[in-house]
Amino acid sequence: MKTTFQENKKNKLQNLSKNLFFALIVLVSGFASAQGQFEQGMGNAMKLWEEGKNTEASAMFERIASAEKTSWLPNYYIATVNCFAAFANKDKEQLTALLAKAQAALDIEMTKTPNNAELLVMQAMIHTALLSSDPMKYGMTLPAKVNELYAKAEVIAPNNPRVVYGKAAFGINGAKWTGADVKVLCQDVERSIGLFATFKLENAFSPNWGLQRAENALKNCK
Repeated sequence: MKTTFQENKKNKLQNLSKNLFFALIVLVSGFASAQGQFEQGMGNAMKLWEEGKNTEASAMFERIASAEKTSWLPNYYIATVNCFAAFANKDKEQLTALLAKAQAALDIEMTKTPNNAELLVMQAMIHTALLSSDPMKYGMTLPAKVNELYAKAEVIAPNNPRVVYGKAAFGINGAKWTGADVKVLCQDVERSIGLFATFKLENAFSPNWGLQRAENALKNCK
């Protein structure tokens, strides 16, 4: 009788171990599948953006963001794609709509991680695009906000090339009103180019834009 009880107990433990093992396999497989889908989707969206298909790229990033809540990158790229498109758009209504979409996506991630230097730079870029669209309307309010964002980002990530370049470029563009030393700012642009060469990306989809902008800015400096 005792032997039968021990055997039953042993069988139950074995079955429990098997169930836990299979549950772990399913969990790991599901995670790997989700990661695979995320990476594939991000890759496809990035390709669309590189091809200049901004609307399609933004829509795909939106679908990824709705499915993947743990990564800040999809919403970051929604903001980036629409912000950069706004810089190139002269239609006031379209520009406003693009920046509204960019801001809405960025707000989601800024609420989660307000000390992310990349998000701070993008917020500064959105403000800059709005400022550029109507300097008379926003000239008294947005420059201080942009400078504050770059100052905060610089404390968090002083060697991030987008932080260094963005702060310098904004200073150069505003130098005719502020009287800032453009020579020093141009040196910062040059320093950012060196930082682009050494900056380590966290993953394949980490922000990596800005080198060409910095190189063009340096040419204008010279």
